[in-house]
Amino acid sequence: MNTNHIQIQDEILEQIDQHESFCVVGHIRPDGDCIGSQIGLALALKSQGKKVVCWNQDDVPSKLEFLVPNNLMQKPEPGQTFDCVIATDCASADRLGETGNCIGDRKIMINIDHHTGNTRYGDLNWVNSKKPSTGELIYDLCTHANWEISPAIATCLFTATSTDTGSFMYPTTKPETYRTAAELVEQGANLSKVCEEVYQSYPLCRVRLMRLLFNNFKLTHENQVAYFWLKKEHFTRSGASHADSEGLIDHLRDMDPVIIACVFEEIEPELIRISLRSKNKRLLVNKIASQFGGGGHHAAAGARIQGKPATIQRKVIKACREAVDALSKPKNGK
Repeated sequence: MNTNHIQIQDEILEQIDQHESFCVVGHIRPDGDCIGSQIGLALALKSQGKKVVCWNQDDVPSKLEFLVPNNLMQKPEPGQTFDCVIATDCASADRLGETGNCIGDRKIMINIDHHTGNTRYGDLNWVNSKKPSTGELIYDLCTHANWEISPAIATCLFTATSTDTGSFMYPTTKPETYRTAAELVEQGANLSKVCEEVYQSYPLCRVRLMRLLFNNFKLTHENQVAYFWLKKEHFTRSGASHADSEGLIDHLRDMDPVIIACVFEEIEPELIRISLRSKNKRLLVNKIASQFGGGGHHAAAGARIQGKPATIQRKVIKACREAVDALSKPKNGK
């Protein structure tokens, strides 16, 4: 492992040793990597005798609730104090949502993340964009500290690693990712439970939402760009929540000859969340997202954009088309 990463881990462990009360926070609209790394770290801290609570603005998605012990995940409480706040899988302070407004009274804040665009908002920052998941970073921290990894911790970190690599199918997956996953299974990760809860237990409302997607998606640019609108009426008609839309975009990306997929999600009448996915390693959707104030990974990124829906769609689809066209241009203009 890189010497700098070992040094940062040592600094994090030194801070953990010095403090007693911890709050582990995650980003808005938490996904598998967020919840898995967050709860995995919290359980590891508790095993060291620390007082720990987890805070998120938004609820845990139903498919991830099996990871969370009773009373560990709570809603933010203004005025509560902690020795140490640790943010996992969160690229910027504003992504903490309302949780960010409730953690100002602390001695130190530690930021552990793998996103390329992380803003280094902590007092101590460990950001490794070469890792495909934050769960792997938490695993590295636990093993470096020689902490025992219980089956519950292993299940959390396996879920984090699996979900953020698309079940080990995204091009970000590295050989060491498989080794980490194997070690977590050896240490008791409940693989069958993860598969059942995360990948094989969709609620009926999500299936209704999926039906709306297949009935209404659009193709453009010689079928290389696919997009779909998720409007409030879709959630009302299907009975689904925003958490139920997680992963729907993958169905668009997986079609052939689609190269890039985009989902526009109506948050407010003039506030739109865009999600982008690419299956061409040269088409970097985080660069598209950055044009609209967002960010993410090479193959998965997003942004929140204020404005008229029609204007937003036109600008984003234009950027997607330009990204596809750039694939056919010779490198360095030659």
